[in-house]
Parts: sequence; C-alpha cells; structure tokens
Amino acid sequence: MSGYSELRKGRSSMAGQAYMVTFTTADRRPLFLHPERAMDACRAMTCSRLWYRSRLLCWVLMPDHWHGVIELGALDSLSTTVQRLKTNSSRIIRLHHPGSGIVWERGFHDRALRSERSILAAGRYLVANPMRAGLARSVSEYAWWDAVWL
Repeated sequence: MSGYSELRKGRSSMAGQAYMVTFTTADRRPLFLHPERAMDACRAMTCSRLWYRSRLLCWVLMPDHWHGVIELGALDSLSTTVQRLKTNSSRIIRLHHPGSGIVWERGFHDRALRSERSILAAGRYLVANPMRAGLARSVSEYAWWDAVWL
C-alpha cells in the first residue's frame, strides 16, 4: 500500500469535528520563504468562499508545509475541504508566481481533536511552530499564521 493510501486508511469526516491537518509542499521545497508567495498563499487559503460551511480555527504557513485546525461543517468532508484549500492556493500561486511549479504534495495528515482542551493545545502547538523551527523568536515576529481566539 502506498504512503498516500496509508494516510487515508481509517479516515472519517464528522460534521462539527475539529481536525488538525498538515500537508507539505511538493518535494518539501521551501516555497514560502519568499514573502510575496507566502502572502498570496495565505490570502488564497483564508478566502471566505472556501470557509462558508467549515471553519478554519487556527493555521500556520511554514516555508515547506501548512498546519491548520479545521472544524468541519455539515456538508463538507475533510478530504474535499483540504482539496479546495490546496487547489485554490495552488491556482493563485501559479498565477502570480509562474515559476513555482507543483505547489503541494499529494495527500495530507490529519488527527481528530476530541475536546476543547485538545483543540486549544493544537492551536498553541501550531502557532509556536515557527519558533521551534528557528524562524522567529516570538509569535509576533512571524507573519504567516492566525487563530480565531485572538
């Protein structure tokens, strides 16, 4: 079974459920070290038309991957929601930055968050990711993130 198939094994989508989601750039290229490309990706990923049923609770865009906490709406599946997110951001990035090539790797990793406490813990973990990676000394130094709690 391929790695992508293994990721899908046991995946279920439940309305109202929050999931921590991670996906990487193609070949883990650090596409989002470039501020203009990162800004375009962030705008595309937070576009309100993508989030009319589900909610993006927290997210961070790293140079070579994206993390987010998504609360699924009644008519969305997790796979469809992530596909819309990746498709919209890829389209915008390739339009504004033609040399970018393939933006995202196939597939994604997800983990269901079962309690309010685990959702907040995941949010704290995501927001601190740039500091752990040495990209910033504090949350305020890193531009490519947001959380509904702020």
